[in-house]
Amino acid sequence: MLDEAGGIFMIYSIGEFASILGVTADTLRLYEKHDIVRPMKDQHNNYRYFSDLDARNLLSSRWYRSMQIPLQDVAGLINDAPAEQVLKSIAAAQQQLEEEIRRSTMLLNKINAIQTELEQISVSFYTCCVKQVPGMYRIQQTDKNQLLQKECLKRTVQAWMEMLPFSFYSFKIENTVNIRGSGELEYSWGLALLEEDQRELKACVNESMEYVEPSTCISAVIASSYEEDLDRESFQFMLDYAETEGYAVAGDIRGKILFTERMSSGNKTFLEINIPIEKKFT
Repeated sequence: MLDEAGGIFMIYSIGEFASILGVTADTLRLYEKHDIVRPMKDQHNNYRYFSDLDARNLLSSRWYRSMQIPLQDVAGLINDAPAEQVLKSIAAAQQQLEEEIRRSTMLLNKINAIQTELEQISVSFYTCCVKQVPGMYRIQQTDKNQLLQKECLKRTVQAWMEMLPFSFYSFKIENTVNIRGSGELEYSWGLALLEEDQRELKACVNESMEYVEPSTCISAVIASSYEEDLDRESFQFMLDYAETEGYAVAGDIRGKILFTERMSSGNKTFLEINIPIEKKFT
């Protein structure tokens, strides 16, 4: 056949064309939908026939797609795009890829940190140590174990669920002035995000969350059954350690779920507990 300039070109059925170019017939139909290739249609049988010129457009579009430029943008580059637009699209793809690499690197580092944390459970299991606990942002989602139904929390919770595993499930025990008493503990659960992760992820901070300052804490890992409420007896050994070492509880107790072991004999949740401390005056 002749093209508009009088040149001779071949035509191919959809199967032949797909095989020659190493794509599927479905890909050709998708590219036709986006006006990247424009096959001729036989009016008698409605068969599609592709030309050598379609091959050029298809190969160019695949080149753009290989740089992860969205298909709808590729269609614009194929049909009408000055050089400046091509450069702009490639630069945007570069920026997007750099951000994906940054997030993937962050995720890898977080996974490494989680793995190290879990590997060290045996060292911290019912064993006290003093360490610096970083600051974090936290959403209160329960009163004890009962979920709060607050409309203002829903959007923040949804956003933070998308940030797993950077976000994590934490608890806070409040009003610890008389923590050695026998009264019922006042505690809540909720998603939390370390301050450094909040900065790296550029997560929004609003009035629905609280900021928990970094502090020196007595830290230990305990285990509880999946259904148990938090109780004073589970971390009494930490309070005893504080007393022996001359420390006073200096704020709300905080902690988090490390993971839950699920077995036929029952579920066991491993919790990290952090008790803020300060030296007693003598």
